[in-house]
Formats: sequence, C-alpha cells, structure tokens
Amino acid sequence: MITTYLNRRLTPILLALLLLLPFTALAEDAPATPAETVCLQCHAGQPGHLGAPVGLWRDSVHAANGISCHDCHGGDPTDFAMAMSPERGFIGVPQADAIPAFCGRCHIGVQEDYLASKHGQALGKGGPQCVTCHGNHAVQLASLDLINDKDCTRCHTYERAAEIREALAATDARIASLDTELDRLHRTGITVKALKGEIFSQRNSFHRLFHSVDVNRVRAETAGVQANLDKVAAKIDTIHSDLSQRKLWGGVAIALLLVAGVLFILLRRTLPPHEQ
Repeated sequence: MITTYLNRRLTPILLALLLLLPFTALAEDAPATPAETVCLQCHAGQPGHLGAPVGLWRDSVHAANGISCHDCHGGDPTDFAMAMSPERGFIGVPQADAIPAFCGRCHIGVQEDYLASKHGQALGKGGPQCVTCHGNHAVQLASLDLINDKDCTRCHTYERAAEIREALAATDARIASLDTELDRLHRTGITVKALKGEIFSQRNSFHRLFHSVDVNRVRAETAGVQANLDKVAAKIDTIHSDLSQRKLWGGVAIALLLVAGVLFILLRRTLPPHEQ
C-alpha cells in the first residue's frame, strides 16, 4: 500500500521535473540535393570535355544549393530525346560577351553592379566577365580568395585590387565568423535556418560590392552591412543566453531527480519486506 501511495505521489513530480529538462529544436531541412537528371546521366559517361563538367559541378556551390544543368542551360532534364531541344528552352553554352546576361538571370543585382563597373564597361573589349573570375562548372562560394595577385594581374596590376580587398576584409571575416557560429548551433540541434537566411542575404549584399571594383563605394556601404550583422550577432547572443538558462535548469532538474530517486529508495528500505 505504501509503495503504491509513494508511486502515485512521486510519479507526477518526476514527470514535472522531466519537463524542465533542456530540449533541442527540431532538425532543420537537409540541404537541397539536385535530382539525377538525364543531363548528368548522359554526360557523366562521356570522355574528356563532355564528361568533365559533371565532376566539377558536383563540388560546386550550385550543386550544394540544388541548381542543376537545366537551371542554367535549359532543356528538358527528364527526357533524353528532348534534353537539348530549343522547344524545351535549351540555351546551350553562351558566347563570352553573353555570359553576364546568362548568369544575370539569377544574379540580377550582381549583374547590375558588374555592368556599371570598369570591368563591365570593358565587356567585349577584352575585359573580364563572370567565368573569368568564378569559372563555369566548379563555381565556389564567393570569398576574398577571388581577389588575389595571381588572378588579378592577368589583366592589370594588383595595387587597386589589393585596396578593395583590404576594405572588404574585416566585414567578410565577420560574416564568415557568424556563419561558423550558426553551424555550431545547428550541430547542437538549434534551429538556425532563419538566421542562416539573414547571413546569406547580408553576404550577397556585401559581395555585390566586389563587382563594383570601387574602393570608395565599398567603404561607404560597409557600415550598413555591419549594422545588419550586429542584429544577427545579438540574436546569436540571445540563443547562447537561452542555452545557458536551459543548462542551468536542466542541471537543477537532474539534481532534484537524483535526490527524489535516493529518497524513494531510502523510503522503500525503511518499509517492512511484506509492504515493499
């Protein structure tokens, strides 16, 4: 009887304490995985330059974000016969001068900044376009590594490019640091999708300045980006504060559970054998 009584009294208490234990947020959506289209199936088995783009693309930022062959080149990715049909929107490979417009279908703001820059004004006159700096199929997440002595001096001296890189460096490093911190939080089970979106937006906005190749504009607009990054940093600090509170209350709850368990065992030991 006493054991039954204790169970009835202690069970609600134990359940209430369990509710105080820290919990993690729901897992976020997995990264986008491009479908295995007929484009990939066909070109993966081709020799030389016909098959090489598949391997390069698989390690690209485009593939990581679910952007596949047909998203750029058009065509029907589900039909071998119509995959390269103009009737299904196949565009093929653009001429060098048409590449900014080709990429600009998605990267609209970047295209605008590029065309207004010294680089864009030299389009068709030997000036660089998207592929010159980013490559075509092996496109990686844009970073300051793209501004370097080796690549920039293919067209001109490095001095002005070095100034632009220096003006961008601190803010770009902060974006990378906040992004890394969000990855750490994600690995603990915290939902950071919205904050990741904010960082993605700020990175894109900031990296648009790369294409202006205008050091004065970079310096003038960096303050606005930094202010937005401050907001993201404040939200991350709030998450860390909440986690600290959860750990504290989780520790208290565990301690209380242990104490309750010990008391329960001691109470049972004090009972006569026939009442246990």
